[in-house]
Amino acid sequence: MTDPRKSKETSSPEPGKPALTAPQVLRAAHEQFAELTGLRPEGISRFERTEEGWELEAEVVEIARVPETMSVMALYEVTLDTDGLLTGYRRVRRYERGRTNSR
Repeated sequence: MTDPRKSKETSSPEPGKPALTAPQVLRAAHEQFAELTGLRPEGISRFERTEEGWELEAEVVEIARVPETMSVMALYEVTLDTDGLLTGYRRVRRYERGRTNSR
């Protein structure tokens, strides 16, 4: 008998379908996040594979200021499924670009 908890696909791509490479996942995340939010990621500070797909943290400029060191930055957690489709995002924190990490 099949265990119903294991019937859901996890990180394995469909048979015969090649797995996405890390650069493909990053491009997909960048494009989809920008389309949904209007914000363009400036950098990725975390990127990892999970059972459900991929998780990453993207740094974006939320409010541009002059000088740039006063711009308001935000760190977003972004999740994608195994096919590289964005499944969610949330803002983790905001900070001024010129400030060091206080964590």
